[in-house]
Amino acid sequence: MADRGAVRAPAAGGNGPRRVRLADVAELAGTSKPIASRILNEDPRLSVSDALRARVRDAAKQLNYRPHAAARGLRSLTAGALGLVIPDLTNTIYATMVRGAFKRAAQRDYAVLLTEDLEDGTAGVELPVLVSSGRIDGLMIATAASGSDLPRELARTGIPHVFLNRAVRGSGRNAVMDDAAATRLALDHLAELGHRRVAHIAGPPGIDPATRRRRAFGAHARRLGLDAAVIRSANLLQTGGAEATRALLRDDPEITAIFASSVMQAAGVLSEAWRSGRGVPEDLSVIAYADSPLAAALVPPLTAVEMPLERLGGIGVDLLLEQLAGAAPHDAVVDDAPRVVLRASTGPAPSADRARG
Repeated sequence: MADRGAVRAPAAGGNGPRRVRLADVAELAGTSKPIASRILNEDPRLSVSDALRARVRDAAKQLNYRPHAAARGLRSLTAGALGLVIPDLTNTIYATMVRGAFKRAAQRDYAVLLTEDLEDGTAGVELPVLVSSGRIDGLMIATAASGSDLPRELARTGIPHVFLNRAVRGSGRNAVMDDAAATRLALDHLAELGHRRVAHIAGPPGIDPATRRRRAFGAHARRLGLDAAVIRSANLLQTGGAEATRALLRDDPEITAIFASSVMQAAGVLSEAWRSGRGVPEDLSVIAYADSPLAAALVPPLTAVEMPLERLGGIGVDLLLEQLAGAAPHDAVVDDAPRVVLRASTGPAPSADRARG
């Protein structure tokens, strides 16, 4: 039996340190290679003591053991990789969610392959082929615009998948955040500052979270008895924010606050406010959905609603791996309470005379 009190590094070869093998873990733990393998792969049929399980896991941790991806794939008939599809690689709103998925997948010895759902619709054809050919094990879909072929194709083929930050009706495998709560929180913040004429720049029509925020904005504005609650749809990028702000201020120049659907969209609001001679927050308060590091770097620094995007990415991985292990798919709502991160872009509403002047 091996000396369990010392960690022995694998012998170095002529080309540098040798990769830690499963045999090294088994030797350090004082067991056989097959038993070590079954413990690390959490085989539910294996009957061994808790002490042995702990020794094997401790040995793997001490040696920094990582299973060889190809060998693991041959043993389990899986690729050890998950696909993550997002609608726009240039939109920073997805960065934190992607990081959460990457981190959680790494903890569970999986890799995540990131791709963009291009407008040509190729994702609806090519991604299921990658799964059926064994090159990836399942898909997390953060894009599900109305008219997309991807949800229908996935339902038809039965490929393991999760809709992330999107709710596809009837799919029973949606992981979402509480967008309505975030919208109410943003409106409450503006109302507490005395704003009565508020606008919301929603995301594009047909996008599920944009629809949920739009509905929540209208309902809560009525509940608060605001004088005006105007909604205008736009893309989630800086161009969308600028174009929507230009139209909003042209049609209702007495608007004193805007709730944008992303930090990038809000950057467009700030640029258009500057172009039109409106001070932020003296004349126009701006708050954005889904805080990001970019928000603090804008001028002025942007007030934003912090959302649990990193946790959402991790939950998407867990839901998908549950399906791969044979569990039935189910919906999940990340119930972390959103909070307002106060910065310099929101302030008290201007007086009625100043708003008109």
